[in-house]
Amino acid sequence: MKHLVLGVDVGTGSARAGLFDADGRRLGHASRDIGIWRLPGERVEQSSGDIWDAVSAAVREALAKAGARPGQVAGIGFDATCSLVLSTGEGEPLALGDGSPTRDVVVWMDHRAVAEAAEITATGDVALEQVGGTISPEMQLPKLLWVKRHRPDLWRRLGRARDLGDWLTWRATGSDARSSCTTVCKWCFDYGAHRAGGTGWPLSLLASVGLTDLLDRHHAVVGAEVLPPGTPLGAGLSARAARELGLEPGTPVAAAAIDAHAGAIGVLGSVDPATAPDARLALVAGTSSCLLIQSVERLPVQGVWGPYRGALTGNGWLAEAGQSATGAFLDRLIQGHPASGRLQGNPHAALAAIIEGLLARSGIDALLGDRLVLPDVLGNRSPLADPTMTGAITGLTLDGDERDLARLYLAGLFSLAYGSRHIVETLSAGGHRVEAIVATGSGAGNGLLMQAHADVCGVPVYLPAETEGVLLGAAMLGAVAGGVQPDLDHAMRAMASGYRVLQPDPRTAAAHDRRYRASRRLQETLRDLAVELRQDVPAPGH
Repeated sequence: MKHLVLGVDVGTGSARAGLFDADGRRLGHASRDIGIWRLPGERVEQSSGDIWDAVSAAVREALAKAGARPGQVAGIGFDATCSLVLSTGEGEPLALGDGSPTRDVVVWMDHRAVAEAAEITATGDVALEQVGGTISPEMQLPKLLWVKRHRPDLWRRLGRARDLGDWLTWRATGSDARSSCTTVCKWCFDYGAHRAGGTGWPLSLLASVGLTDLLDRHHAVVGAEVLPPGTPLGAGLSARAARELGLEPGTPVAAAAIDAHAGAIGVLGSVDPATAPDARLALVAGTSSCLLIQSVERLPVQGVWGPYRGALTGNGWLAEAGQSATGAFLDRLIQGHPASGRLQGNPHAALAAIIEGLLARSGIDALLGDRLVLPDVLGNRSPLADPTMTGAITGLTLDGDERDLARLYLAGLFSLAYGSRHIVETLSAGGHRVEAIVATGSGAGNGLLMQAHADVCGVPVYLPAETEGVLLGAAMLGAVAGGVQPDLDHAMRAMASGYRVLQPDPRTAAAHDRRYRASRRLQETLRDLAVELRQDVPAPGH
């Protein structure tokens, strides 16, 4: 009997696979690291071939751990980072990297296209209303404009440009249909206009920056068919992909989702039903963080991506905000401190133990003093929408012991929560209600970070029992494609897990209010200084 569903998640550093039953119980999962190349000019690249090999190994191991047979898998769902994969019309990779024939992926966090993003934003085109008025270099149109200008050799050979999630479903099925989740959120695609019979593509915007050739050859480069996440694609799993994954040919494969969006799908059904569905903010925390919220009515917010229709489920509008570096930022704080080599075991757990002891003896103000941290090491994704911003630390001394590192780490945790509070306040000013945060991703396992979000944002933080919320969301897509669930709304309720709740601690409210206001003043001061100091400095990537 086909009653199991498979979720495949491709993040920044690994590919993971999880096998679930129809009730959302995880039976087995596995992970494989994937390669990443970091180059000067904030360039970050990967290999689609390496990613597929990691996916194949993870899927086979997950099935083995679950003791499942290939014939029991009813459907497969994929999610991935919003990275860009370039290939010829025949599917061969277009290599970006010097000396490597396989580096065909511009990773989401690649910021080589900062200048191109600024140029696109300067057009003021009406299509930019869909991204809060400012397009990000993390999106696909700036990346493609960079390729056209700086790699004309690749542009001449470009046959397909796909989000990584759409590349995975193509590699699995041979279908070139794209997901509305990826195209709407990262390509300025209007899915409502597309469903009404229009093209959906922002023709005036593409014309204003010289990208109309993306639509040549009957939209072959960007795909002519756009389908909602969870829609079964083509004839299902191809014979070749089935051999590589250890599954049966013809197994239904769903249109994909962006990884953070899969996390929202996987956890939003877990929340206390007393909280209104449109007042639940999903926090998907990993290398970066995304905050996603749906609303019944269209609520545009400056500096916040969306509102998107058709990007997540069939109902309502989706707003997307986030911070470009969260887990990566905390790792950077630890690695740059002289005491990092003296920590035993998991450095985050070791620091948490030190911090708990320090907080038992001192309040936040007494412990941190004038130590503030700004986490914008990869720009400010939202709500300032400024990719040129950088991070900062105040209150540095010559102390270099583990206690000083713990203080720095705690200030870093608080800075991420302050960034989320800035987003929550901006969403609220734009008409959204935020009554609860539902968290998943690797960051959800950091108890100090999650409690900081509850304390700083002043709302309860829900932690679903299923810690692999992104994998579960991908599996829900497979459940819909395979007929195990009728649609995503049903899947989100039927396959959701229980939860535990972190309530805000009112004793910390005054200290966090002071430190949040100070952090915002520091942030604005540094933005002003940057304008003075960057005169005539070329943009990164040039």
